[in-house]
Amino acid sequence: MKPEPWNLKLLSIFLLSSFLFGCVPASTAPEPASVSHTYTYSDASLFNPERGFFTPYELPSPAGFSSVRITGNTLAHLNIYLNDYRESDIPEDLLNGLQTNFDDIREAGVKAIIRFAYNQGPYPDSEPDASKAQILRHIEQLTPLLQTNTDIIAWVEAGFIGAWGEWHTSTNGLDNIQDKQEILTVLVAAIPNRYVQVRYPANIIEMYPNPEDAVTARVAHHNDCFLSSETDVGTYERDGEITIERDQAYLAELTRFTPMSGETCAPFPPRSECTNAIQEMELLHFSAINEAYHKGIIRSWEDGGCLQEITDRMGYRLALTSADFNEQVRPGGILNLAGAIENKGFASIINERFLYVVLFNGTERYEVKTSIDPRTWQPGTSSFNVQLHIPSNADEGDYQLAFWLPDAYETLHDNPLYAVQFANENIFDEQTGLNILGTVTVNKSTGGNYQRGNEFKEIQNP
Repeated sequence: MKPEPWNLKLLSIFLLSSFLFGCVPASTAPEPASVSHTYTYSDASLFNPERGFFTPYELPSPAGFSSVRITGNTLAHLNIYLNDYRESDIPEDLLNGLQTNFDDIREAGVKAIIRFAYNQGPYPDSEPDASKAQILRHIEQLTPLLQTNTDIIAWVEAGFIGAWGEWHTSTNGLDNIQDKQEILTVLVAAIPNRYVQVRYPANIIEMYPNPEDAVTARVAHHNDCFLSSETDVGTYERDGEITIERDQAYLAELTRFTPMSGETCAPFPPRSECTNAIQEMELLHFSAINEAYHKGIIRSWEDGGCLQEITDRMGYRLALTSADFNEQVRPGGILNLAGAIENKGFASIINERFLYVVLFNGTERYEVKTSIDPRTWQPGTSSFNVQLHIPSNADEGDYQLAFWLPDAYETLHDNPLYAVQFANENIFDEQTGLNILGTVTVNKSTGGNYQRGNEFKEIQNP
């Protein structure tokens, strides 16, 4: 019996649409069910990038940086002094020497917080800084250096103005908001994709009354006398008025999305001791602090039993609590993946970084950059869902499934020293930087929907 003409027409349309759009009916077998996997938290110290205690250096000098990771840190702080060039250009040989320093930082597998200044104080009778015109000329000279090395710069302190580059005691009359904002705007433009920290909250608030506007402008805060008096030695003081309540309320919002770092400058118990230190680091979302100053406060944290907690919680500390995924999938099928993360750190990831999902075995590797932004994983718990299309030409067999958070810059992308390790037992591969979740078997006999296409890709982010 011949089919009716209209049946032939429908069949032709169906086959044509299947060919054009790669859609094939689901297998007669059911869609594979997701399996819940849980992961054990680890309290081990982690060498994650862009967080933790930092090692201080003074440049220019032929400093090496291999000791930074050896001592347990992933950040170096560079005070770059331009004392000899207050009235002249920075010489080419100095710029070349600084590039050598950055090359060494990259070789050491760490990142830098940087500040430029023209003196080392003292206070209140400081040595000179430079004129605004000279500062702007120096930023112009430094721009190629900053942009060449943005990948290994964690963030920048505004610097340049006044004693130690801390935006006070300018000998060139730059202690005013107009000059400060002009210099800051030029410096921010010199290093795209990185935040620039300002020493005093009052200056940030005056320039950007709304914290969201400061975030958009890539302006952040560093406190170089953290916990060292009732006002952190003038950090929270303006025109004789103590402003700590106002300033910290503003900073609590600003630092949810921007780096917060600095150093202590003198013990001031009980404010500088464990209980208050942890409370304020939580409130202000601390990412990093100087390991060398002030030793008295750091000793008090050790004596008080909180030094290890502060060490572990500075910045982000991401623990995978669970991942649900189907352990069976057909070539061309769908991998449904749901994750739950707990961030036990004081802060979130600050700089751009993407969540990749990776499938690999001894011969094949498939990876996809998802639309999940790990910077949204604030302290506390977060969850996400993603659906991934398995290549229709994928070989059958067992694959390891992994989360991968590499550096966003191509120059560091494949370097496992710059990948984020989850705080879980037995899931991180130091050789690849992958956090391995479990095994997925690709099998043609598995049921579920099918879509033609040889790309491992995200098809939905609920």
